[in-house]
Amino acid sequence: MTLPVGFLVELDRHTRIVDGGRALVGGFPTRLIRLTPRAQRLFTGRTLYVRDAASALLADRLLDLGTANPVVGALPSPADPRYTVVVPVRDRPRQLVRLLSSVGDGHPVIVVDDASRQPGAVAAVAARHGAKLLPLTTNVGPAGARNAGLRLVTTPFVVFVDSDIVLAPDTVPTLLRHFADPAVAMAVPRITGLPAADPTWIERYENARSSLDLGAHPAGVRPGSPVSWASTACVVARTDALAEGFDEGMRVGEDVDLCRRLIERGRRVRYEPAAEAAHEHRTRVDDWLLRKAVYGTGAHPLAERHPRFIAPAVFAPWSAALVTALLAQRRWSAPVAGAVLAGVTYRIGRRLGDTQDRHRLAARLTANGALAALAQTSALLDRHWWPLTVVGCVASRRVRRAAAVAALADIVLEYRRDRADLDPVRYGVARRLDDLAYGAGVWLSALKGRSTAALRPRVTR
Repeated sequence: MTLPVGFLVELDRHTRIVDGGRALVGGFPTRLIRLTPRAQRLFTGRTLYVRDAASALLADRLLDLGTANPVVGALPSPADPRYTVVVPVRDRPRQLVRLLSSVGDGHPVIVVDDASRQPGAVAAVAARHGAKLLPLTTNVGPAGARNAGLRLVTTPFVVFVDSDIVLAPDTVPTLLRHFADPAVAMAVPRITGLPAADPTWIERYENARSSLDLGAHPAGVRPGSPVSWASTACVVARTDALAEGFDEGMRVGEDVDLCRRLIERGRRVRYEPAAEAAHEHRTRVDDWLLRKAVYGTGAHPLAERHPRFIAPAVFAPWSAALVTALLAQRRWSAPVAGAVLAGVTYRIGRRLGDTQDRHRLAARLTANGALAALAQTSALLDRHWWPLTVVGCVASRRVRRAAAVAALADIVLEYRRDRADLDPVRYGVARRLDDLAYGAGVWLSALKGRSTAALRPRVTR
């Protein structure tokens, strides 16, 4: 599958041009990419325009490594842009009215009623909007309902959208442009909060920190990257790429599983924040906490299906040694941590060879790796391992100190980044409740599955 002439990519914001334009540093995991003189001439600043087989090959390689992203506004629409909208729903007639009003005309719409308790209300809404109704007599969950609708799709593309979503007019057309890349199997928009006249503090937190919002920057969805999964609350996909569709044995995490299976088959999944879909966030604390815990219960089933990619943290040997030394909080901790950082910086510098300013670049890469390791350690203490942290706090002053630093630093840094329309105190409370609920779900799934696979960090080179 070759990128077409006219395809335009731009280097990712994390990718650095080094050595006077002769090399790139970036991707996930981070790589140094040497460019031949011919490859250097293919770039215009940070963009690469596909003109021939050589530029197509280079652009394809950059996309694979996560060092570049398509410029979606410059991509053409598919030659055959026909799509069918599939809506899985159980009750929720009010939300269904709002969604179907935003879908627009000219496209087939299939409403899959997943054994509603009041099927007449759902049927009336579907009929009013000219949608085809597929009623199910047994509740099969989101995965099964989507698959039931998928079996009726005859168009090249399918749009799955949940009933609590509202589409913008350009959401689907923008996502369709990504399919100019023949390797793309699925594209997802940014999930934002549905505007409310008087949002609760939980809604304000979700508007800044929703589990479904994957950020403001485009990315390829891939394990080990900042966007390692994608929600199928709203998604556009090639109908023929979905094969057997969603795993109907999963009531939660089926979207993560589908992404993994597509990637394992060599297909691409794109996250595009230029396209947005609004989601009705939960307004009550109890509903919100329950949903967060439900998300966590998908950890063990995913660990069974994708053991290489589902880990609460991934460390290199040196970063594991670094955080172990710091957590020990002994007199020797700082010297050992410093020695580890110095050794890694030296080793990276040697691997950079004759790259210009290689020592400065090596120090920057080491610092980035150290910060990532500390962030993952903080997440372990506050989120995935919090039951162990609580036990440790009872018995150890050092654990109490580490937990307090991790919790407070996380709140300060994330509050500054999220710029939430919420005061720091309530943001901090919501942040910790979010972690507690999700972590509880992870532990429940691990206990139910009698396995610690979803709780074990992975150390890899």
